[in-house]
Amino acid sequence: MKLQFLGAVDTVTGSKYLLTVGEKKILIDCGLYQGVKNTRRRNWQPLPFDAKKLDAVLLTHAHLDHSGHIPALIKAGYKGTIYCTQGTKALCSILLPDSGHLQEEDARFANKKAFSKHKPALPLYTEDEARAAIKYFSTINFNHSLDLGNGITATFTPAGHILGAASITIEAEGKKIVFSGDLGRRVDPIMYPPQTLSDADYVVIESTYGNRRHEKTAPDEALAEIITKTANRGGSVLIPSFAVGRAQTLLFLLTRLKKENRIPSILPIYLNSPMATTSTKLMFDSNQQIRLTEADCRAIDENVNYVHTVEESIELNAQKMPRIIISASGMASGGRVLHHLKNMAPNHRNSIVFVGFQAAGTRGARMLDGAEQIKIHGAYYDVKAEIHRLDSLSAHADSDGLIQWLQHFDHSPRNVFITHGEPDAADCLRLRICDELGLKASVPGYQDSVEL
Repeated sequence: MKLQFLGAVDTVTGSKYLLTVGEKKILIDCGLYQGVKNTRRRNWQPLPFDAKKLDAVLLTHAHLDHSGHIPALIKAGYKGTIYCTQGTKALCSILLPDSGHLQEEDARFANKKAFSKHKPALPLYTEDEARAAIKYFSTINFNHSLDLGNGITATFTPAGHILGAASITIEAEGKKIVFSGDLGRRVDPIMYPPQTLSDADYVVIESTYGNRRHEKTAPDEALAEIITKTANRGGSVLIPSFAVGRAQTLLFLLTRLKKENRIPSILPIYLNSPMATTSTKLMFDSNQQIRLTEADCRAIDENVNYVHTVEESIELNAQKMPRIIISASGMASGGRVLHHLKNMAPNHRNSIVFVGFQAAGTRGARMLDGAEQIKIHGAYYDVKAEIHRLDSLSAHADSDGLIQWLQHFDHSPRNVFITHGEPDAADCLRLRICDELGLKASVPGYQDSVEL
C-alpha cells in the first residue's frame, strides 16, 4: 500500500493524495492550486497519474482547493465515481459551475484587454463542463461505511469547517489511514465541532494554522470597532470573503451587531457574490446540520441586501454613503471583489478586512504585508484604505485545536503526515506533535511517496 502526496504540500492549496492498494488507485481530494503563479501553473500541467486508471475519488469537502480540479480530471479521462457527503455535493453543484464561469469571464477579459501572454487565453474548464461533472458524484452519509471493493472501505466523519465537510478514514490490508480534511474549530458561530476519532495507523493532517493560535478577542467585538470607526470617518468596509461558510458567519455576526446596536443600524449590508448568495440559501435550508436557527436565518434575510446582477454590482460601486460589502473571493484572487478593490482601496476613509487565510502570493497576502499598490486586471491601484486581519473568524482549527484533535487517538499512529500548510506552519506543527504528543511526524514534499 502506497500513499503519494500530489498537492497541498508546501502550500495550503491543490489538495490531492493518491492511495494505491494493490491494483486499486484512490484519489483523496482533487483541488485547484491558488496563490503564487508558479504554484497555479500546476493546474495546467498534465496530471502525475493516469486519470483513466483511477478507481475512485473521495472528497473531504467542497472548497475549491479540495474539489476545484474535478472538471479537469474528467476532461483528462476519469469516468468513475466521486464520493462525498450530501452537503459537499450540494455545494460543489454551486461552486464548480461558478468556478468555470469565472474562468471563462477571466479569459474573455484577458483577451479583450490583451494582457495575457496566451493568445488566446483559455479557461481551465467551462461552466458547462463543470455542470457535467456533477453527474459523477455519489453521496454517502456520515459514519456509514462505503465499500470500495477488494476489502477497502471508507468512512466519512464530520469535520466541522463548512457544510458537509468530512474527515475520511480508509481501511485496507488491516490498516487505517485517516485524512483529516480541513478541521473546524471547537467553538464556531455556525458549525458544530469536528468529530474526534480514536483509531488510526496513519494520519494525514492539515496545518493551515499550524504555527498560530487564534486571537482571543471575540470576532464581533473586532468587527464592531472597525466598522464603527470607518463609518464615523465617512468610509465603507469591504470584506473579501470565502463564499461558503465564512460569508454566512459574517452575515450572522453583522446581523447580531445591528440588533444589539453595536454598529449603526442604518448602515446597509450587501452580499455581492452570486455563489455566496446561493450558498447562504442552501445553508438556511440545511439549518438542522448547523447551529443557525430558523429565526437566525430570517433575521439575516431581513438585514442583508443580496446583489444579483452585474448592473447592481456596478451601481454599488457608484454609491457614496458608508456601507458594508461582503464579496468573493476570500483571497482577492478573482470575482466581483476585484472591482470593489479597484474602487475602494485608493480611498483612505475605507477599510478592507481579511477574515481568512491568505495564501502566499495572493493579493490578500500582499495587502496584509503592506503593499502600497496592487495589480488588478493588468493595472496598478494604490492601497490607501486601512487593512485589517481577523484570524478569529477563521473556520480552521488553530495549532492548539489540531493538537487537541490528535490527542483523542487511543493508540499512537505510526506516522502523522503534515500537509495543507505553508512550510513554516507545517514544520511548527510537526515539532509540536513530536514534542508534546511523542508521535512520529513528517512533512512530505511534492510527489513524495511512502509505503504504508
